[in-house]
Amino acid sequence: MIWLIGIGGLLGSTVRFLLGIFINSRIKKEAYFPYGTWMINSTGSFLLGVLANLYLTDRMSVWIWFLFGIGFCGAYTTFSTFAYETITIVGAKKGKVAWFYVIASVFSGVLAAGIGFFLANIV
Repeated sequence: MIWLIGIGGLLGSTVRFLLGIFINSRIKKEAYFPYGTWMINSTGSFLLGVLANLYLTDRMSVWIWFLFGIGFCGAYTTFSTFAYETITIVGAKKGKVAWFYVIASVFSGVLAAGIGFFLANIV
């Protein structure tokens, strides 16, 4: 089953990379807020909320959880990039933007996961 996590991770990291390039190419270069990572982490949290509900309520098989929940979402969302970008923003002397990024990321991630978890009950 561990190979499912690896395949999911390959897919998740590839999608994250390509989507990050796409989003960031549409943002002004002088914008210090990392919209790409923020959007990716928020959507990944939503997807993980949906998948977690389906898995925990036995409406999804374990192999799908390994592939998409652990593998894909684990690689698609990224705490290390979030941390690096926060430190980079602080280094650019944009402390208020850094604090906003941290608060917005945590809030939107938890909220998105909760909404995804809740919506999976409706389906």
